[in-house]
Amino acid sequence: MIVYDLQCAKSHVFEAWFRDGATYDRQVKRGTVACPVCGDKRVTKSPMAPKLASTKEKAKADAKLGDMLRGVREVIEKNFDHVGDRFPEEARKIHYGEAEKRNIYGEATLDEARELKGEGVEFGLLPWPKRQDS
Repeated sequence: MIVYDLQCAKSHVFEAWFRDGATYDRQVKRGTVACPVCGDKRVTKSPMAPKLASTKEKAKADAKLGDMLRGVREVIEKNFDHVGDRFPEEARKIHYGEAEKRNIYGEATLDEARELKGEGVEFGLLPWPKRQDS
């Protein structure tokens, strides 16, 4: 979805939502977009300034994301078995019923992850944030 500030020929400014820019173009060409104040169908896009995050806002968002990822790491470390670089082997054993089902985590190369995916082994890739206390 996209929102545009629009302006009619009588200078009334209003906001309208469209699926995409092409939808806006089609609807204006057909005359199906009208000013909600006066009904004028001679509508154009009004100049808009995009909302850009400040450096301070970006830093806050990055810090919040880092906190969330560290929280995920804590939950995984407390509730999953760490199998290290044996992850692909252990995940296969669980998948094929050769080992008891349990939650595991560890390391795998991208090639190993592709192979596991190709075999239908369910797993997730997560960014692993560094510890703050080390």
